[in-house]
Amino acid sequence: MLQSGAAGGRGCALCTLLGVLFFQGVYIVLSLEIKADAHVRGYVGENIKLKCTFKSTSSITDKLTIDWTYRPPSSSRTESIFHYQSFQYPTTVGTFRNRISWVGDVYNGDASISIINPTIKDNGTFSCAVKNPPDVYHNIPGTELTVTERGFGMMLSSVALLSILVFIPSAVVGVLLLVRMGRKSAGLKKRSKSGSKKSSIEVSADTDQEKDDCMAKLCVRCAECLDSDYEETY
Repeated sequence: MLQSGAAGGRGCALCTLLGVLFFQGVYIVLSLEIKADAHVRGYVGENIKLKCTFKSTSSITDKLTIDWTYRPPSSSRTESIFHYQSFQYPTTVGTFRNRISWVGDVYNGDASISIINPTIKDNGTFSCAVKNPPDVYHNIPGTELTVTERGFGMMLSSVALLSILVFIPSAVVGVLLLVRMGRKSAGLKKRSKSGSKKSSIEVSADTDQEKDDCMAKLCVRCAECLDSDYEETY
């Protein structure tokens, strides 16, 4: 696991890429690798997730520990804001009191936390350290957090996006309803036109009615003829 080296700090960048740590003149092969976002941007009042993942060559046990620290801008002072060992221990003092939430899963290599109700004062560097004995040598990545006020333009664009998402489905539904109503109206017109043509039953009934009328007229005419003959006889 240990290998002497004389190159010193000249190959530090390469060592980091290869998973090797140079410490006190000795190269140490890293058995625990940690990754975190280099930069995270958030907005005041909106919870921010600080992502941290790790890979260990050893199985996860109750000896695994996770520590998050915070360093303000232009300061060398660091403060512990979260500790994990089988249970979660968010800080109960300082500016992050009751504002750190555990969102990780150690069995999936996740050591992430979330900052609740962040403010501009939370800007700074957050570091994630994981130890899983016997894997204790690792890099300690830092995440630069920038918290800003959400601008009016951003709020306006969000409102516009929401309006579009609501308007487009409503417009589509309205068009479909109009098309459907138009089809129904056209169907009714066709039915009304076809309904103006009399059916065979209606035609037959009209014919019978005409025959009856003719018979009635004929009877009346005959009666008039008989009356005229009767008057001529006398």
